[in-house]
Amino acid sequence: MNQQSRHTPETADAKNGAEHSTRGAYVTGGAEFDRDTNYIEDRITRDGVPGANGEPGWPAQAGRYRLIAARACPWANRAVIVRRLLGLEEAISLGQPGPTHDARSWTFDLDPGGADPVLGIERLQSAYFKRFPDYPRGITVPAIVEVASGMVVTNNFPQITLDFSTEWTEFHRPGAPQLYPQHLRPEIDAVNKRVFTEVNNGVYRCGFAGSQEAYDSAYARLWAALDWLEERLSTQRYLVGDTITEADVRLFTTLARFDAVYHGHFKCNRQKLSEMAVLWRYARDLFQTPGFGDTIDFVQIKQHYYIVHEDINPTGIVPQGPEVSGWLEAHGRESLGGRPFGDGTPPGTVKPGEEVLAGHGAGNGSGSGRKAVSKPIG
Repeated sequence: MNQQSRHTPETADAKNGAEHSTRGAYVTGGAEFDRDTNYIEDRITRDGVPGANGEPGWPAQAGRYRLIAARACPWANRAVIVRRLLGLEEAISLGQPGPTHDARSWTFDLDPGGADPVLGIERLQSAYFKRFPDYPRGITVPAIVEVASGMVVTNNFPQITLDFSTEWTEFHRPGAPQLYPQHLRPEIDAVNKRVFTEVNNGVYRCGFAGSQEAYDSAYARLWAALDWLEERLSTQRYLVGDTITEADVRLFTTLARFDAVYHGHFKCNRQKLSEMAVLWRYARDLFQTPGFGDTIDFVQIKQHYYIVHEDINPTGIVPQGPEVSGWLEAHGRESLGGRPFGDGTPPGTVKPGEEVLAGHGAGNGSGSGRKAVSKPIG
C-alpha cells in the first residue's frame, strides 16, 4: 500500500534475525501526514517508447509482466478493477500478497509455500532489490514486475491504470469500456486531482494526523469534499460523463473501505457512508457493477488496517462489523440515466483463482478472522 511507513528496507540478504513486527511509524507527533509520492516512474507503453516527460519505456507485451496487488490496498484495488474491466487478465497475470506485512515488505503468505507461484519470491522487496539493490523507499503495491528478470518495473499507481487504458489497447477484450476517453480527459484529470488530495489521501491525513490541529484541518477538508461529491452525484450517475470512467474507479476504492475502516480507525466519523443518501447509493451502484464489488475483500481490508497500524490500534483487534449485506440492496441510480459501459459490455466472470473468498465479500458474512486463508492465486 502506498501509505508508506517511515522505515528503510533492509538489503535482500538481511533476513536472518531481522525485525518481523508490523510496526512502522505511520504517525509523526505534531505533524500532518505527508505522503511520499516519489515512485518508480517507468512506463509500460505501446512500443516501449519513453513517456511524455522522458520516463523510461518498457513495451506492452502479453505475458511479460505480473501485477502485484494486495486485496487490502485501495491503490492496488484500482489496478485490479481496471485490469478486469478492460479484460487484461490473460495479458497481465496477477499476484496478491496477504493482507498484513511486517516492517520490511508485503509477503506472499497466502500462497502455497509462502511464495508467489510465478515469481518464486516470498517478499515483494526481492523484486525491488533485484533492480535497485539499495532501494531506499517503501516497498509498495501495486507494483508491476517483469517475470523473466524478476525486477520491478514501476509502482507509479496513478499512471499504471491510465496506461492500462491507453497503452494496452491491443490486448483489451472486445467490448472493453473507454475509461479515459480523450474528450473527457481534462475533466477527469480535474476531478481526480480533487478526489485524490481531499478524499483518497484525505482519509489518511485524518488517520495519521500527529496533532489535534492537523486532524481538525484534515477532517474539515475531507468532509467538504464529500459534501461536494454528494451534491455533484445527486444529478448525474457517474462522476464525469454518462459512463464509468477512471474517476469512478479512483473514488470507489475509498468509498468501499469507508465504513469498514476509515469511519472508526481513521476517525472520519461525521457520518458513515451508509448515512449519506447520494454517495451510499452511488457506491452501491458501482459495487453491483461487474468488475467492482467482485474485487472487494472486506476481511482482508480490515485485517490490514487494524493489524498493521500498531501505533493507531496497538491491540491488533480486528472488529467484527460493520454489516456489509447492504451493499447488495437496490440503489435506484438507473433513474439518472447513463450507460455503465457506454458502447461496450460488462466483463465476464472473475478469472478462476482470483475470486474473493466466500465469507469475505458482501452478502455472505464478513467476520474479522485474525488470519486470512486463501487458495492459490495464479
